[in-house]
Amino acid sequence: MNAVPGPHPCAALYPCTITHVRTAPRRYALRHRTYLWLIDPDRPPRLPRPLRPLARFDPRDHFTGDQPSIRAGLDAFLAAHGVRLDGGRVLMLTHARVLGYVFNPLTLYWCHGPDGDLRCVVAEVHNTYGGRHCYLLRPDADGTARTGKEFYVSPFFPVDGRYRMRLPVPGQRLDLAVHLDRAGGRALTATVRGTRREAGGAALLRLALRHPWSPLVVSAAIRAHGIRLYLRGLPVQPRPDDHRTPEKVT
Repeated sequence: MNAVPGPHPCAALYPCTITHVRTAPRRYALRHRTYLWLIDPDRPPRLPRPLRPLARFDPRDHFTGDQPSIRAGLDAFLAAHGVRLDGGRVLMLTHARVLGYVFNPLTLYWCHGPDGDLRCVVAEVHNTYGGRHCYLLRPDADGTARTGKEFYVSPFFPVDGRYRMRLPVPGQRLDLAVHLDRAGGRALTATVRGTRREAGGAALLRLALRHPWSPLVVSAAIRAHGIRLYLRGLPVQPRPDDHRTPEKVT
């Protein structure tokens, strides 16, 4: 198929700022800028050939990694949890694979039925050890969902506590928040805030030049901040044995 230049009707770009604020056991904040894609996985953007290395959406990077498409992987996950979309539309917020590399700490899927009603949200979490885990969420009317923590993400937190996630469907503004509450109170707050841009080749090129190799930079920043916390004396929590298999999805 020939690439169609210009904006794609089912995709958007969000230049955004991501912040993490730890409040326990020691206060620490980090902030970085990047950009995310909002796409319909059934109709991924078709970019001009010279720009394709800057945005690839590969089914191997999501769910079990062995499905023919991202949508097929999502549908298989939902089916295993008794959820059917009956052909309804999905919106996916994610990092694209850039120059052959991708790292997605959090990919979100807003899953709709054929009538357009939101049936669920899937939060796919990747850690820096190569593991994956998906949460099936049922947001309330305000876009807020709650779930227990089931996956080892940070080496400084054990697998306990509960998440409260505010996940409204992105519009002109992207405004997401994830809170981790543990027995001692609020331990972590992460936010993602940005403004929608048209998903054309010119916008992508500008963002790629402003944030070169963005997924790699995000991955490196997470590791650098981890080293900094370790050097400040924050104790490391060992990974549970059942979280040591790469690309574990439950």
